Amino acid sequence: MTSEEKVFLPIPPPPTTYKENPHGKLSSSEQSMYDEVLGHFTRTEPEYTLPDTEKGELTEEEKFWLSRECLLRYLRASKWKVSNAIQRLEATLKWRREYGMYDVVTADHVEPEAVTGKEVIYGYDVTGKPAIYMLPSRQNTTESTRQVQFAVWMLERAIDLTEPGVETLALLINFADKGKNPSVSTALTVLNILQNHYPERLGLACVINVPFIVNAFFKIVMPFVDPITRPKVKFNPKIFQDGLFTEDMVTKEWGGNRDFEYVHEKYWPELVEMCEKRVKTWKESWKNLGAKVGISEWDYKTASSSAISTEKVQGEGLSGSSPADASPNTQTQQPANAEPERLEQPKDEKGAAPVPETAPSGSHEADHSISITTAGGAVSGSEADGSAIADSGAAATVGE
Repeated sequence: MTSEEKVFLPIPPPPTTYKENPHGKLSSSEQSMYDEVLGHFTRTEPEYTLPDTEKGELTEEEKFWLSRECLLRYLRASKWKVSNAIQRLEATLKWRREYGMYDVVTADHVEPEAVTGKEVIYGYDVTGKPAIYMLPSRQNTTESTRQVQFAVWMLERAIDLTEPGVETLALLINFADKGKNPSVSTALTVLNILQNHYPERLGLACVINVPFIVNAFFKIVMPFVDPITRPKVKFNPKIFQDGLFTEDMVTKEWGGNRDFEYVHEKYWPELVEMCEKRVKTWKESWKNLGAKVGISEWDYKTASSSAISTEKVQGEGLSGSSPADASPNTQTQQPANAEPERLEQPKDEKGAAPVPETAPSGSHEADHSISITTAGGAVSGSEADGSAIADSGAAATVGE
């Protein structure tokens, strides 16, 4: 595809850069804490039920959500304190029910928020993180519950586009043109959801064309951001020279060679179908692996990779692929703090490889939560590889 060709559709995920599960090997203490959390949710005598709920038995959807990686994300976000991780997991299970994640927050319900393309998932960074573009200038609705629901729905779809070993997301926030500012209450609502129910999901946040008032705010706040999260928030970055993205994965507004135009009737149904197919295939593999709490995302994703279509999307010229040399049931043993082996990936002009997706699993650093709220959005992160990102094509007028 030439850079002159206009494109309208989302890009399927490229092959994973991981050759083995980045969290496949835990230290003995980490394994013990993980086993304790897993044992809590898989208890049989008496059978586990969600506390203080009318129908406490876990549904199939909830068991699928409670993957090995999910339990580990909450443990890391809870500074490896088992009781805190369990409390947070149960709080999120209840919230997902009450918020309507399985019946109310659907594509049809949030679609009116999507028609202008104020939040778009397009392309991936060099480590495979799905990129969520946030464009405050395209705000098309007044503040409402549905705006926040749309932000959450887009975050879920970006997660659907993660390949084996990829757990975090990339944000590309463009403040060009004047955007509609959200209320403080709406921004706080989004921040609360993302901090509490989407820990360990921020991998990178790039911000360009920052207005003076937002720039001044960031200058005041950034010195107080913890040292692990701070490098993930980049202002006016050189995303290609720094080895963060390749040009074929980025739109022209960010200097890439993708002449992407958001046409809702073309983009939206393709995104919905792509995500639905991927999740359906994952669930089939998950069922084949036992359909229970604690099954690894790495296992069900690698087991189903060959079943996920790798056909090129019409007009896009890129296809999703299966991870190389991935075995669903075999994980190469490695020291707990070792960086997992990756497939060869792009490097910057100085020959430096991109920053790793996550910190080593053995790190027990304190989880200093922070939140950055701007006129166009909010970013929140934790020391253990980022917690959450808040926006809202709605709430923070930008998008997840």
